[in-house]
Amino acid sequence: MLIPLLTVLVAFGILVWSADIFVAGAASIAKNAGLSPVIIGLTIVSLGTSAPEILVSITAALAGSGGLAIGNAVGSNIANIGLVLGITLLVAPIIVHPGCMRTEMPTLLAVTAGAGMLLMDVELERSDAILMIVTLALIMWQMVRSSVEVEAVDEVDEDELPHLKPLRAWFAFCVGLLLLTGSSRMLVWGASDVATQMGVPELVIGLTIVAVGTSLPELAATVASAMRGHAEIAMGNIVGSNLFNLLVVMAMPGLLAPEQLPINFLMRDYAAMCLITLLLALFLSLGRHSSKAPAGHAYLGRGIGALFCTCYALYYYWLFATT
Repeated sequence: MLIPLLTVLVAFGILVWSADIFVAGAASIAKNAGLSPVIIGLTIVSLGTSAPEILVSITAALAGSGGLAIGNAVGSNIANIGLVLGITLLVAPIIVHPGCMRTEMPTLLAVTAGAGMLLMDVELERSDAILMIVTLALIMWQMVRSSVEVEAVDEVDEDELPHLKPLRAWFAFCVGLLLLTGSSRMLVWGASDVATQMGVPELVIGLTIVAVGTSLPELAATVASAMRGHAEIAMGNIVGSNLFNLLVVMAMPGLLAPEQLPINFLMRDYAAMCLITLLLALFLSLGRHSSKAPAGHAYLGRGIGALFCTCYALYYYWLFATT
């Protein structure tokens, strides 16, 4: 068990180190291309940091472990809000752009409800998976178009963005993405091996060890974005990653090997994901009335971060108490 434990430690160190390089490259690409950072957060950054979940989901589905893949998708969404956003807010409170409340957050709520309706028959079929992927393509197209229109009105302070030359920016982005993806795979291998040797059930592995491991790129990239003052990338990354998890990561088992779902997964884990997503929407709505936020924006402070982390800990207690 020593080698897997060492692998986890080394992988975590690489994740933290590579996150800053990745965010700097992404923000510079946005500036060089004249694009809004929120577009990078919702598309390139979200896809890049969701790559581990996608790879794990495909591998698990092909290996006949669809439960692990679905648990990874839902567990990662819970971790993205409860753990990633919670820790990010503890490190640096953020001010959320109005576009997130007008478009991105309502979209995430609708997708969460829609995916839940598809799973009500406790079976993830190929037709469900195709519908999920098509829906994501339409959402990404609409979000990018809306972000361009908003950016034409709401200017971003470009002096706050790192400015690497195009070639160097793409090099930093690609190296950061490669290291994020590779190190997260190392971490998942090590953590899964430790969990398997300890006799932890497959579903729990997907909801906990694998979900947290594959969410670490989001944690590293989001904390780095918030600390550099790029709230648009931080929130866009979380919302975008959750959309990718629901509409791509969870779709992979249905697309490759249709999966029968356990009842307690829907009643406990999917319900927990819905509740924490609704909680985020509520705090975004209440944050619009904060004196610390400009008109139309929402302020999320350290108290909310502590609450999200507490909710995440309580979910773990619930999970292990009912397993």
